[in-house]
Amino acid sequence: MSFKSILQDMKGDFGSISRKGFGLRSRSQRVVEDRSTVVVDALKQSCWANMPPELLRDVLMRIEESECTWPPRKNVVSCAGVCRNWREIMKDIVKNPEFSGNLTFPISLKQPGPRGFLIQCFIKRNRSSQTYHLYLSLNQANDDGKFLLAAKKCRRATCTDYIISLNAEDVSKGSSTYIGKLRSNFLGTKFTVYDAQPPNGGALTTKCHSSRPGSMKRVSPRVPAGNYPVSNISYEVNVLGSRGPRRMQCVMNAIPASAMDPGGSAPTQTEFLVSNADSFSSLAFFRSKSARIDNSQSGTLLTGQNDPMLVLKNKAPRWHEQLQCWCLNFNGRVTVASVKNFQLVASMENGEHENVIIQFGKVGKDAFTMDYQYPLSAFQAFAICLSSFDTKIACE
Repeated sequence: MSFKSILQDMKGDFGSISRKGFGLRSRSQRVVEDRSTVVVDALKQSCWANMPPELLRDVLMRIEESECTWPPRKNVVSCAGVCRNWREIMKDIVKNPEFSGNLTFPISLKQPGPRGFLIQCFIKRNRSSQTYHLYLSLNQANDDGKFLLAAKKCRRATCTDYIISLNAEDVSKGSSTYIGKLRSNFLGTKFTVYDAQPPNGGALTTKCHSSRPGSMKRVSPRVPAGNYPVSNISYEVNVLGSRGPRRMQCVMNAIPASAMDPGGSAPTQTEFLVSNADSFSSLAFFRSKSARIDNSQSGTLLTGQNDPMLVLKNKAPRWHEQLQCWCLNFNGRVTVASVKNFQLVASMENGEHENVIIQFGKVGKDAFTMDYQYPLSAFQAFAICLSSFDTKIACE
């Protein structure tokens, strides 16, 4: 039996389960329990319920190995959505992007990229709606891709926010798919990337600022109540107004400099934390509540007191005499000259790291490529690239 027929068989069995189990609609706890009972009964009646665990694991492993690229990899996600048992098996089988090079589940967007090669993505900008969509490149033409993240620009009196969401149709801080934001200062020279949950997966003890009196609380290990600064981006002010590429620096508060050493590791999130209010939600996301962390303490809280933070600096371009412009080798991934184009490398004590950690460049009027690798995640790389879109009066 082929894997395609196996998946079709599973879809038929568990499709009937879904129709039986979730046909009831009620808000009472009693109906929720009855619904769960119906699902369990339907699972017991399925031909897959009597399969030995070893055989089931072997089948799922073969599916995961055979469907290694998108869009066929959606079958792996479908298998993980059958039931809790299947989900736990798939979570154990599917490796993090750092080791597999694949983006499979939504949490993969918050995990470090692969070592040794760049994951190729592209960004589409919509000027009218002030939105930016990130896609995983499926071919060299960059005309088709797997949607990953969405961002929306929100102008304020003294700053600009870029709200980042997993849902392209609901990009707001109150959404259950909100995962973080990018905030700039008034001049657009300094940016802070905020993660909606602690990057190490643990809880940070801090004070929450709320409009309600007496709201000073300790952050719960399961219910993050704030925006956690994971990166600070700064652009060098162009005082003389000289022409040339922008100079930028990124301080990764959540990634230690030792992550670039042989055998080093970067913080890896394993799941989206949920609040008690969302414990019955079908998606494992949470609703973020406004809170802040003192930036002066962020380095100590996220990377440790004695562990320096990773610093990324843009790779210096060279002047091309024949073309009369500044040039960088993007290996064919960038085709349009723009002041927004950049490549970032790790700044170490003994000099710059050779490998490009992230590169961003223009390929069309509203189309840009974004490639990244370890130790950055897709979320962190996307936020860094969004900072290049913002207007920078003092840097031009």
